[in-house]
Amino acid sequence: MLIWLSVVHIAQKNKATEYHLGLLKAKLARYRAQLLEPATKSGGAGTGFDVQKSGDARVALIGFPSVGKSTLLSKCTHTVSETAAYEFTTLTAIPGVIEYQGARIQLLDLPGIVEGASQGRGRGRQVVATAKTADVILIMLDATKSEEQRRLLEIELDAVGIRLNKKKPDVVFKRKTTGGDRASQLIRRQLNTTVKLTKTDEKTIRTILASYKLHNCDVMIREDITTDEFIDVLIGTRKYIPCLYVYNKIDAISLEQMDKLAREDHTVVISCELGLNLDYLIERIWEELDLVKVYTKKRGAHPDLADPICLRRGATIEVGKRSWRMQRYPSVVGGQLPLWSRLNRGKSSKFSPHAQKVGLNHLVQDEDVVSIFTK
Repeated sequence: MLIWLSVVHIAQKNKATEYHLGLLKAKLARYRAQLLEPATKSGGAGTGFDVQKSGDARVALIGFPSVGKSTLLSKCTHTVSETAAYEFTTLTAIPGVIEYQGARIQLLDLPGIVEGASQGRGRGRQVVATAKTADVILIMLDATKSEEQRRLLEIELDAVGIRLNKKKPDVVFKRKTTGGDRASQLIRRQLNTTVKLTKTDEKTIRTILASYKLHNCDVMIREDITTDEFIDVLIGTRKYIPCLYVYNKIDAISLEQMDKLAREDHTVVISCELGLNLDYLIERIWEELDLVKVYTKKRGAHPDLADPICLRRGATIEVGKRSWRMQRYPSVVGGQLPLWSRLNRGKSSKFSPHAQKVGLNHLVQDEDVVSIFTK
């Protein structure tokens, strides 16, 4: 497998070798999945820390030892995490809660990982298994050190199937349970593309499907994907998680260095020791979570603005059929709030500030006020 790794990285890419490289990548991905995610779940290699998920969302802190993860947890939450000048102070996952505009965000301080964590060094597998359950990952970095630390952490997370700041490829893949044995014909008939493929080709895709023994399936490709992205779709266990790169200890670097780091994408610069820029970090976390706050209102009463319901953007009134099946109709209230009528108007109401009757499939927006009527 080490020989194949060197071939994939060294071989020149051209039309003659592209499909061969795709085959090698597919084999590597399959063998790596067998090593990191064994078929039997009896072992503890893939289990995370025993921390119950709570609140409206979960954010995981990942980084090398002594970069300030425990200090950040203590500063942003009411949880005190042990801090010291030596490495590996934190040996288990320590949860805290960030309260932001009525929302409760669980912040997990995970033990520091080392190079080779994806292969099981230290408690790396437990750390990355817990990170897979997060809605947002914060990669904590030391601003006084080189960019190599960031690259190494990205490699470790990528090796276990965590794709940072990437969207799931727009590819529809379905297995067929019935059909003939004419594998090549079935693949050729069921492979469709709606865009021109410039980063891979159909021959490479057919070769990868054959290497996974997928002779009877439907494949619809709707965007210009790479070979690696197609392999991720076939494996099906990849996690696409937003990530913020948090550079700590900016009080120890020059203004020029800090300005350069702050201008990078998905990056926030802070100083845990001095408490610099922590409020902005929490705002950025909220933006990456992409949640909306919906307030509920009883008939004849004012809405409780201190306890919103946090939903994924794109959610509808019908959060769960069992919860709403007895309701006749909900009403989005676009105001009617003394003192706050201008601040808490229903953004999705067409007749704001007046109430609007809507159906259960109505898309809610941030700061909507919803009333449910049963009669």
